[in-house]
Amino acid sequence: MSSITQTTPAPASVRQYRDYDQPLWKRLLLTREMAIIALLIVVVIIASMTIRGFGQPITLTYLILDVTPILLIALPMTLIMITGEIDLSVASVVGLSSVVTGVLTHGGMPFEIAALIALLVGGIGGAINGFLVTVVGLPSLAVTIGTLALFRGLAVGLLGTTAVTDFPEFWTDLAKAKLGTTGVPLVIIPFLVLLVIFAVLLHFTPFGRGIYAIGLSKETAAFSGVDVGRTKFILFVLAGLVSALAGIYYTLRFGSARGDNATGMELQVIAAVVLGGVSVFGGRGALHGVIAGVLLIGVLASALRLANVTSDVINIITGVLLVISVVSSSFLAWLRTRRRAPGGKPRVEVSTAG
Repeated sequence: MSSITQTTPAPASVRQYRDYDQPLWKRLLLTREMAIIALLIVVVIIASMTIRGFGQPITLTYLILDVTPILLIALPMTLIMITGEIDLSVASVVGLSSVVTGVLTHGGMPFEIAALIALLVGGIGGAINGFLVTVVGLPSLAVTIGTLALFRGLAVGLLGTTAVTDFPEFWTDLAKAKLGTTGVPLVIIPFLVLLVIFAVLLHFTPFGRGIYAIGLSKETAAFSGVDVGRTKFILFVLAGLVSALAGIYYTLRFGSARGDNATGMELQVIAAVVLGGVSVFGGRGALHGVIAGVLLIGVLASALRLANVTSDVINIITGVLLVISVVSSSFLAWLRTRRRAPGGKPRVEVSTAG
């Protein structure tokens, strides 16, 4: 008695045993994340050699100061997108937390307490997103588009077209302080602390493995014992908290609380996360690639500004880079599928059973 078994290639995003046949150094170095890091190094070298003033310490200082809010928000955004979800409201939380900090400080409340309340507001905003996605069951794209408008509307409604600028000089100076004579801003320290926390959480804990499992298949993850709803809810709350922290920093960095602070920043964050190797379909990504993606976009923008390139052209270049990144990822996945199934057709196995 003969039987015919048809075997179709597994989705390219799912790693299989044969993916681990390669030596460890190949699995570590021949990755999308390492390609972004290599591209970042090349861009830095070329910019330092060709653009006057790029290699100066002051350029490094302003580069880090500018990208710090994006670096912060990219940490929880990476985890959210690996689960297959998205949060478009992060920049509005930045603006809302900035306004809350400004309004309370202007009203006579100590800055420290005002900042804690702003963090609480950010956490509540993330909890609202998480509740609507995990409990009500609404798509995260639709939910966060709605809360994007809601939070931004609250921020603008609280301050209107005015701005609050009377913040304690100690805190505004601290937000721009440097580590000795290195030119590296002091704000890099809290970012590195958060980076270590998120890296350990994602890459070295069962919670992190559950995040990847949800991105690959939430049904399979649930059957494996992962609490899908709770995991996503926690991630949205973390996004709200970190976005509020970025909003407080943004306020001190520019010494101004406005309702339109950080408008459009969510697109920069998502672009950097996708460029850093996180799949838009979920299930794949690593924090070192995302950090490299943020820095690559920041370095390109900084170098092009020094070369007197307008912001519109910079946005076009960034957009083209992002499109190439997404297309190349899909193209490489298609090539891997073709290689595993010669001729692009399902592999047919014939077996004979007696």
